[in-house]
Amino acid sequence: MKSRRNRSVSGIIADMAEIHPRGRGAAVLRQTVTDTIVAAAVAELAEAGYAGMSMGAVARRAGTGKAALYRRWPSKEAMVVDLIDVIASRQVPAGGAGDLSSDVRAYVRAVADTLSDPVVMRIVLDLTAEAARNPGLSAAFDTAIRQPRRIACERFLRSAVERGQLPADLDLDLALDLLVGLTQWRVLNTGRTIDDSSVEATSQLIIQALPLCLGTGE
Repeated sequence: MKSRRNRSVSGIIADMAEIHPRGRGAAVLRQTVTDTIVAAAVAELAEAGYAGMSMGAVARRAGTGKAALYRRWPSKEAMVVDLIDVIASRQVPAGGAGDLSSDVRAYVRAVADTLSDPVVMRIVLDLTAEAARNPGLSAAFDTAIRQPRRIACERFLRSAVERGQLPADLDLDLALDLLVGLTQWRVLNTGRTIDDSSVEATSQLIIQALPLCLGTGE
C-alpha cells in the first residue's frame, strides 16, 4: 500500500498538469509555470485550507507573481474547481466487470487509493466542509464527484440486477447510499489505515448488505 499512497499527491499534480487553463486574451501559458503553480496550490490548500488559502500565498509558494495565476484562473474558486475535477476522476469507478463483487471492490479500491494519502485526505475533508458554505464549490462537487459517481455506481448495480446477482425489487437509492456512504465513512472518518484487508472487509460488508436494500413496495 505504501507505493499507492506515495502516488496520490504526485499523481493528482501530474493529472492537473494535463489541464490547460484558458489564458486571458491571447496569452500563451507556459506549462512549466502552470505545473509549478498547481503544485504550490495543492500544498497551500492542504496546509491552510480553502478559507485560509489565497492567490497571493499560492504565488509566493510558487515563486511567481499573482498575475501568472490570474492569467490561468479568474479566482481561487476556479483553481480549486479544477483540483476537484482531478480528484473526482480518480474516484469514479469504471464498472463493467460483469460481476457485482468485482465492481464493488474496484469502487472501494478507487476511493481508498485516492484518499489514503494524508494530504489528499486533508484537502477532501476541508473542501467537503467548505462546500456546505460555498454554493460554487457545492455545485462543483455535485457536477464533478457526486453525480458521476452515483451514475457509475447505479449502472453496475442495475447490471447486477439484470444478471440476477441482486433482487429485482432492489431499492437503488438505498443501495447507492449504502455503497457510497459506507465506503466514504470507512475511508474518511474512521482514521484507520486503508490497507488491502480494510478494502476487502469493507467490500465484503457491502456485497453482503446490498441484497437487503429492498423497496417498500409502495
